[in-house]
Amino acid sequence: MLNNKNIIFLGSSVTYGNNGYSFVEMLAQRNLLTYIKEAQSGTALADTDEFSYVSRLVKKVDKSFKADAFVCQLSTNDAGRDLPQGKVSLGFDYSDFDKATTNGAIEFIIKYVKDTWSCPIFFYTGTRFDSPRYMQMVEDLSIIAKKWGIFVIDLWNEESLNHPSPSESERWMNDPVHPTELGYLEHWLPFIEAKLNEKL
Repeated sequence: MLNNKNIIFLGSSVTYGNNGYSFVEMLAQRNLLTYIKEAQSGTALADTDEFSYVSRLVKKVDKSFKADAFVCQLSTNDAGRDLPQGKVSLGFDYSDFDKATTNGAIEFIIKYVKDTWSCPIFFYTGTRFDSPRYMQMVEDLSIIAKKWGIFVIDLWNEESLNHPSPSESERWMNDPVHPTELGYLEHWLPFIEAKLNEKL
């Protein structure tokens, strides 16, 4: 169960939320979590600048934090900026991963979290929007998850989340990618919370 767990969240604008308030704070309030949220809008997984997920994870997240779980957003910015997808590597060593690609960065993050905190690892996707590239990222994430034994909170392929009525869409989403506060609370939170509870 989630009650009183210590969780690290890593992501970009969807994890950051509306004025800094997202499903992370809602989860924390409902489950008395202690958490670190390292979220910065406009950032990508692929390690191409100092603001990448990889760079911020290594430089900014407290290695001494006693993490019970790690939750990472599959960034839409890699797709939006058309950063290189890369390949799923055959190996399990840092030298096998091209961090400047999306897939290499994901594998680096998994390896780093395993080595640093040795806790269950979750990646969560966005709900469906018009992006063949992001669809490919979701497919590759599934392959990576099987390789590494991590969990995917797959909002993209969850049918119950992807056919809102026009009025629900207006209430739940600021745009095709970013939920409103109600969108987090009513639409995303129950699914994410259930998946975390199931695995923890």
